[in-house]
Amino acid sequence: METLQEYLLSFVTENKRQLFHSRLKERTRYLTIVLEDIFQPQNTNAVLRTADCFGIQDVHVIENTNAYDINPRVLRGALKWLDLTRYNQHQDNTMVCLQRLKLKGYQIVATSPNANSISLHDLPLERPMALVFGNEKQGISEVVKREADIHTHIPMYGFTESLNISVSAAICLHHLTTELRKSNVNWQLSEADRADLLYDWTRKVLKDPDGLEKRFWEVQK
Repeated sequence: METLQEYLLSFVTENKRQLFHSRLKERTRYLTIVLEDIFQPQNTNAVLRTADCFGIQDVHVIENTNAYDINPRVLRGALKWLDLTRYNQHQDNTMVCLQRLKLKGYQIVATSPNANSISLHDLPLERPMALVFGNEKQGISEVVKREADIHTHIPMYGFTESLNISVSAAICLHHLTTELRKSNVNWQLSEADRADLLYDWTRKVLKDPDGLEKRFWEVQK
């Protein structure tokens, strides 16, 4: 008997179906991104695009003071394929976010060039990691500094001491996803996650997914 997923996929082009399956193989939740109180929305939008490009499925946006304004022109559809979680309902959204990630087994990795930070190239990959980027002015908050399991920095050899947040995220994600793909770490999505994402992505490219689902269940009666 045809499943709902098979039925919905029958309305998707062959090229798109192949693209879905190839991208699912490269998608990961082993590494996730946390953006804390980013001041300029274009930086958040740029990081979201970068996350999608490198196969990162989940991005967490903390909005303690600065609200995130989605710009579709910058995202160019990237948000359609990502899972974005926003934290803006609590007095300390940062702590809520970090606690939830820790409960899921993530080690909190703060991007901060302090005396105790280790090079990006030396980050251990044995545990899932949530990479936290702070805002453009103050960087990561004291809460992140205190709660982080590891502090890391991008090695730099010029006179300028910092990079734009979107550039930093791109460098970190390129390096870490490359290293994960060369490692023996089980970084890929579970079969359940792949099935859920395939269903979600399929619905997003259909003109009337609700109508198609209704038709499918009517035929099953």
